[in-house]
Amino acid sequence: MKKNLEIAFFGSSIVSAYWNGAATYYRGIVKALHKMGHNVTFYEPDIYKRQKHRDIEDPDWCKVVVYPDDKVTLQGLLRQASEADVIIKASGVGAFDDFLEDAVVHLKKEDNLIIFWDVDAPATLDRIESDPSDPFNKLIPKYDFVLTYGGGQPVIDAYERNGAKRCIPIYNALDTDTHFPVDPDEKFDGSLAFLGNRLPDREARVEEFFIKPARKLSGERFILGGSGWGDKAMPFNIKYVGHVYTKDHNAFNCTPKAVLNISRDSMAKYGFSPATRVFEAAGAGACIITDYWKGIETFFEPGKEILVANDGDEVEKILSELSPEKAKEIGQAAYKKVLEKHTYEHRAELLESVISEKLQTEAELKS
Repeated sequence: MKKNLEIAFFGSSIVSAYWNGAATYYRGIVKALHKMGHNVTFYEPDIYKRQKHRDIEDPDWCKVVVYPDDKVTLQGLLRQASEADVIIKASGVGAFDDFLEDAVVHLKKEDNLIIFWDVDAPATLDRIESDPSDPFNKLIPKYDFVLTYGGGQPVIDAYERNGAKRCIPIYNALDTDTHFPVDPDEKFDGSLAFLGNRLPDREARVEEFFIKPARKLSGERFILGGSGWGDKAMPFNIKYVGHVYTKDHNAFNCTPKAVLNISRDSMAKYGFSPATRVFEAAGAGACIITDYWKGIETFFEPGKEILVANDGDEVEKILSELSPEKAKEIGQAAYKKVLEKHTYEHRAELLESVISEKLQTEAELKS
């Protein structure tokens, strides 16, 4: 493998987490690749007012190219990206996704790799398997790899059944530079906090796992963060704090007695897909309560490093019995585990080894 890879990455946004849950995932991976000596150019469209809601300025660990929402400009950037050693098209860019999926395939050369990186594999797989005429079905076999944000063996099997040469999960993880224990902040004080945007395939689970326990535990304070919940009917003891910027995530995770993880329906269906915020919360030493999903024990030990609930009644029971001392003990155990096994350095090492092996194999075949 070349000592320093040039990597072109087409994604939603790396500078703004506004309506963009993948931002911290991209930042963690790209920053870790930079530390290994690789050069990443991240191409993102100027859409959804994300540039007006940036969390960070252009970082020194990658080059950011923000492009207008027009195909002519994008075609020029694709010509520029064609010189890279590795060209990545992420899912959910938000503008010209179909066009990019096809265009990146046509950038394949003998000495480069083209990768589709699916940050929402359950949704993509549900879409293509329900519609055989979806153009992406014919493109899957043309990519050197399909990488996924999560999903475990069920997602690997599904992608390879649909023609992927190789599917490899690169799980989300902890960015130790940005997520760590801090002092509590009074505005996030409560028994349970949940952070997540309002999405159709999550809302019913939020009602069950968060709003229902809040109604029953009327003497406790609950904290809700994320975009889109402003007009949602909620009990009086839920404090809605709106969009929580990345700089405030640590305090959000450190302050309440426990934080709640709620999977989207599609993620829960395939399992093995811990949300980025699970690792962020663990990195802050938070006591995490999560809804059940297959594969939890791959990442954290239930009962010791994370608490698992099957429904809102179990969330209520856990909270009623959870002492601050026990919550702190569980949070510290999760913190220890995430530092040992689940940082973005761990994920980038896996990615580098996968790319290295493939480039070496292709070079040997060519010679």
